[in-house]
Amino acid sequence: MDYGMKNRLSRIISPKDNKTVMLAIDHGYFMGPTGGLEEPDKTISPLIPFADSLMLTRGILRTKINPEFNIPIVLRVSGGTSILKEDLSDEDISVSMEDAVRLNVSAVALSIFIGSAHEKQSIINLSKLVDKGYKYGIPVLAVTAVGRDMNRDSRYLSLACRIAAETGANIVKTYYCDNFEEVIRTCPVPVVVAGGKKTTEQEALQLAYNAVNKGASGVDMGRNIFQSEKPLSMIKAVKSVVHDGLDPKNAFIEYSK
Repeated sequence: MDYGMKNRLSRIISPKDNKTVMLAIDHGYFMGPTGGLEEPDKTISPLIPFADSLMLTRGILRTKINPEFNIPIVLRVSGGTSILKEDLSDEDISVSMEDAVRLNVSAVALSIFIGSAHEKQSIINLSKLVDKGYKYGIPVLAVTAVGRDMNRDSRYLSLACRIAAETGANIVKTYYCDNFEEVIRTCPVPVVVAGGKKTTEQEALQLAYNAVNKGASGVDMGRNIFQSEKPLSMIKAVKSVVHDGLDPKNAFIEYSK
């Protein structure tokens, strides 16, 4: 791995503690104006100073994120379907690596759909993206997307994460599950945990705590932050859990102040 790629990875996952709080706001690429992101700049701008990186699309990056913000960008580069389509796995690479370079991103992100009808296509997409990433020194984050019929258990997620890593992903984003330490043990690259659908603040903080304590490098959380009643307090609480090891109970107390 060359200097450029190592440097970009160090922007996303802090070398001080090997942890990260990624703020995911890429939902609109298939969900449209997601609740809380109808006007992304108004929601996200106050949160950026407390995130380690921002995961989003190039359209929102170019139009709604102040270029003076010094925040590492993880750019969503896969797409091609919407929530109106029955099968969300029919994705392709939708952004060129050259455009990612122009946008000065720290990493690019793509979903793979293990066990879906388009499994092969998504893995080949990842392989092509990894090749381009190494050409330009840009890390690739693989998202182990879960279809409606997939079990979010350690057996399935270990399979998906390992395939992502074997294909060349530098970071894998997946879901938390029982026996999560097995997912971590069998994945040779850093793993971050998806926040998933909106839950209570207590549940989201517990998720972050469990994930990190079972070996995850952090979380990539979106709706449980920007759809919270107090988004700024929530991202601060999540950051305290991930980086400072604060237990969920005390983190919720901090959130509630």
